[in-house]
Parts: sequence; structure tokens; C-alpha cells
Amino acid sequence: MDLNIVWFILITVLFTGFFILEGFDYGVGMMMLGRPKNERGQFVRAIGPVWDGNEVWMITAGGATFAAYPHVYATMFSTFYIALFLMLLALIMRGVAFELRGKFKSSDWINFWDFGIIFGSFVPALLWGVAVVNLLRGLPIDFQMHYVGTFLDLLNPCALMGGIFFVALFMFHGTNFLLIKLADKGLLQELRQRNFCVGIATLLVYVLFAAVASVETDILAKPLTIVFLGVSIVALVASIASVRAGDCCKAFGASTAGIAALTVGVFTALFPRLMVSSISPEWSLTIYNAASTPHTLALMTGAAVVFVPIVLCYQAWTYKIFKDRVTPADVHYH
Repeated sequence: MDLNIVWFILITVLFTGFFILEGFDYGVGMMMLGRPKNERGQFVRAIGPVWDGNEVWMITAGGATFAAYPHVYATMFSTFYIALFLMLLALIMRGVAFELRGKFKSSDWINFWDFGIIFGSFVPALLWGVAVVNLLRGLPIDFQMHYVGTFLDLLNPCALMGGIFFVALFMFHGTNFLLIKLADKGLLQELRQRNFCVGIATLLVYVLFAAVASVETDILAKPLTIVFLGVSIVALVASIASVRAGDCCKAFGASTAGIAALTVGVFTALFPRLMVSSISPEWSLTIYNAASTPHTLALMTGAAVVFVPIVLCYQAWTYKIFKDRVTPADVHYH
């Protein structure tokens, strides 16, 4: 068994789970913009029991990358240092906002922390899109696995378009989650109408981004990647159609499948690379030249076999416990 490939697959699974679960978290947070205070309260209540558990997927994916591919972890953190710092600040503000927004009934107090949730959802969504596109596009990495570019090099038009696409996709996915979590019929009707428009906009941005990415990256070089990206487009179209038909469960299921297919497509495009060098293909970081020792990978595999199913069962149990819809009466601060 090639443990280097096993851990590549496991990291793919972890990032897929992260983008699905934290994706709707970010989307719900961004959809709070411009909403009345009582509606924002319902949005927060919908993701309140699960948002911190969803973030564990990002921590686990980062930890798995550090343990299995330490050179990738080191190079990636030096490459995206400023971006990761900005993301960390946004996530800190977001986490604090969830905890403090309901401590006082003051409108100014609640409005301030609600802005923190909106800001803390938008920035990570945008930066994740920028990071993913740059990984596909290639980065100036030298023979010593050092990033020799600047922060501004990361903000190229293709990467920024990818960031916008991630923001739109997560907003659409997050609203699909709200459609299965809220009970207010009037609010649900409005969200359905708005989300249909968001879905159409997301699909258009996706097509435009795919056209640009096909020129800027080698994402379409592998048939398997094309299959997964095709599945993601079909799933997005199916989700939009389900929103139009009023089938909220199918809409959320389809957007979930679309994000999963998109994430797997990105990783298949990278394989066996993890970070592409734009200076020389030989200097790219792969699952072999950036991996830990076989002994380390073997020990980690044993631990993953034991603990990953436990985490999955616990999170599934959490979602089952908090499966009921949120009503306006559930919000204590209006």
C-alpha cells in the first residue's frame, strides 16, 4: 500500500468535508448582510450549534498536511503568510462574535457583532478561493522549496476571480442550508426567490472562471478532472432547478455534491503535486518529495483508522440532535 497516496486521499476527503460544512457556514454569515436584526438572529441560531465543529475540519486538514507532508506545510504557510494572518484575524472576530452578540440586548451591540460574523465569513471565503487557484496556477517556488514571490503576486486576476466564485458558491450553498433550517414561511419564500438569482449568478461566474482557469492553469489536462468538474456543474444546475421547484432538501444535497465534486476535481488536477512551481516543474512539491518518513505515515494511518470514524460519528450525532427548524420564537434578542 502506498501510504503517500493514502494520505493524499485522506487530505482530499478532509478538505472536501471542510468546504461542504464550513462553506454553508460562511454562506449563512454572508447572507446576514442587509437583513433585519430578527432575521439575522435566526440565521445565527441556524448555524450556532455546528459552526465551531465545522471549523475542526480545517484544523484537522491542516494538521494532517503538517504531519504527512511537512515541506508542503512549511512552504504553504510562508507563501500565504499574510493571507493566512488576515484569515486568522477574520476567524477570531467571527468566533468572538458568535459568543458575544447575545450578551446584551443593545441594538448597537448586536449590530456590531453581526458585522463581525459577516466580515469573518466573507474574508475566509474569498481567500480560500484565491489560495486554491494559486495552487493550481503555480507559484514561484525555487529548488529549496522556498516561495520567492510577494503577497501581491497572489492577487492576480485569475485568483481573484476564483475568490469571487467561492464567495458566490458559498452564499448559494449557505442559503440552501437556511431553506432546510428555518420555519418562517414568509422568510423562506423570499430566500427561495433570492437564492435562485444567487444560483444563476454563481453558475455564470463558474463558467467564466472555468474559461479563464483553462488558459491560466492545467486544470483540464486530465480526463478524470474534467469528469469531476462536469459533475460539479451538473450538480449546481440541479440545485438551482430544485430551488426553483421549491425542493429545499434536493437543492442542498445537490449543492453539497457540487462542492464535493469541485474539490475532488481540484485535487485530481494537482495529483501527484501538492504545490506547483511556476519556475520549474521539477521543483514542484509532490506527495513523494515533500512527505514524512514511511514510519511516520504508518503510525498516522493507524491513528486515523481509530479516530476519524469517532469524529464522524460525533458530528453526525450533533447534526441529528439539532435537526429541528429554527422559528422566530427561538431568537431571544430581537
